[in-house]
Amino acid sequence: MKTIDIIVPVYNEERTLEEIIKKINETDYCGLEKNIIFVDDCSTDSSMAILAKYPNYTVLHHNENKGKGSAIATGLSVSKADIVVIQDADLEYNPQDYQKLLPFIIKGDAQVVYGSRLSEKANRKSFLLMSFLANSFLTMLTNILYNCKITDMETCYKAFCRSAIEEIKINSKKFEFEVEITAKMSKNGIKIKEVPISYNGRKFNEGKKISAFDGLHAIWALFYYRFFN
Repeated sequence: MKTIDIIVPVYNEERTLEEIIKKINETDYCGLEKNIIFVDDCSTDSSMAILAKYPNYTVLHHNENKGKGSAIATGLSVSKADIVVIQDADLEYNPQDYQKLLPFIIKGDAQVVYGSRLSEKANRKSFLLMSFLANSFLTMLTNILYNCKITDMETCYKAFCRSAIEEIKINSKKFEFEVEITAKMSKNGIKIKEVPISYNGRKFNEGKKISAFDGLHAIWALFYYRFFN
């Protein structure tokens, strides 16, 4: 049986953590044998205490807050499954949508599949206006610089077959992970498949952590990985 690793970066997600674990466990991953890898990025709330309730899953911990990219890199360092997916610990994304991404990899029709929030007009009401504009701009810039044809570069939902991800070294510390992985996949000649997914965006007062500075850093990273790395 083929296997799947679900990498979940966690940072101060006590409000949503148990619910997202429930949703992950209720999802059918197209018959794949799943392993969940939680990476706690030095949470200061009760996130680690919640994770301690789930001894059957892999739980890793950073002794200092390093950022989402570092958490994903830590998860990838222990991942051994045939397929790897990324799952945020909030409730913005529905794990049931993985059933839309995984068949393309399982059947060998794609090596990398992204779940696109921006291809569904119904999702736009879930975005803050500035977030929608920033995501659209970053995706457009990605398509120009890397000769891609994608609609949502910044999506969390990314699925990779083992051969596509195992040679990639992640250097990003924070949210620029999305840029780095997209850039390196594109430069490696791997075509990114997209499928529409649902999205329930949360507001900044609900724990959303990405900022305008992260957007500027993403622009810098797009040029850096295109021309200097």
